[in-house]
Amino acid sequence: MLCRCRIVFRGFPVLFSYTLCLGVGFGAFITWDQWHWWSGREDYSFGFLVPLFVLAVLWDRWPRLRRLLGAQAEAAPGMGPQTNPQFTANTKKNEVRLSMSWLTEKNYRFAKWVIPAVIHTVLVLALLTFALGALYRAGAGPSQPGSLLIAIGAGATVFALLYICLPHSLHAWQEHTGSELGPSEAMDRRLTATLLFCFPCFIWIISAPLVPLIENRLSLFLLDKVSMVVFFLLEMGGYALEQEGNTLVMPSGKVGIEDACSGIRSLMGCLFAGSFLGAIFFRNLGQKLLLLVFGMAFAFTANLIRSIFLTAWAYSKGPDAISGFAHGAAGHFVLGLTSLMLLALIPILKEEG
Repeated sequence: MLCRCRIVFRGFPVLFSYTLCLGVGFGAFITWDQWHWWSGREDYSFGFLVPLFVLAVLWDRWPRLRRLLGAQAEAAPGMGPQTNPQFTANTKKNEVRLSMSWLTEKNYRFAKWVIPAVIHTVLVLALLTFALGALYRAGAGPSQPGSLLIAIGAGATVFALLYICLPHSLHAWQEHTGSELGPSEAMDRRLTATLLFCFPCFIWIISAPLVPLIENRLSLFLLDKVSMVVFFLLEMGGYALEQEGNTLVMPSGKVGIEDACSGIRSLMGCLFAGSFLGAIFFRNLGQKLLLLVFGMAFAFTANLIRSIFLTAWAYSKGPDAISGFAHGAAGHFVLGLTSLMLLALIPILKEEG
């Protein structure tokens, strides 16, 4: 096992490798903590996929990370990254492709002071957040605030440590990678390597349940909008309806648009799916954010179609007709439709990029 770990982390800075191991430990702890919600709440059952998706993203980004850090596994025996001339030439040639190229010589002087200050501040706040969540978990058991604090604190701690544990000075970075980098290029590569871990560090926040106050307000807001739009569209379609809050009164009885119809379940599921697809298929931050925005819009639209269908079905067949199979089938239709729409959007965004 130790030999395998050495092969996986070969060529990485020692402290950086230790931080990755720490991240694995945090991931196992968060999985244990959130298992209660994944198994007990249907709207968070997608959480079982989070560890698998994290591994998939790491697997996809691992070769690029090795190139960024100068850790070429295919180097000839006895030739480290700093003694392999072919690797050095390729690294210099592909510098722009490997890094984000965010920094320039003009803003480097500003960034070299601001970024470390921000990272160290984030680390202190993250440790306090994780400690508070762990204490909450130890005292109250599985709880929504505790799980959310643990996810935020653990993810931000690992993310900040990954940046801190990469080579600091230009000389140390050049010695490690074996490439002749400028100051801004070295910091740019350091930032890029750290940002590769955004999804693995912070996706756990989505799989953790929201604080009840936020969840209830968001659910009520969506529920009110869904009820209003369903009533308006069906009334325009010639249905004889009356609205009493979130309840629609029909000739055959009353149908209540309950919390499950607010769309918050599909919204969280699409946010998770959009984050994963964006991490796999895109490098551009704008494309990732655009995919998330469209994903949330798709979730709301598909849930609205589901609510209209169920209400129309109840109007013609009676309120009891939408319980059981019809309700479940409509829910699966929403998930399938939004997933297909997200997948269809990927090639379109790639062409625009």
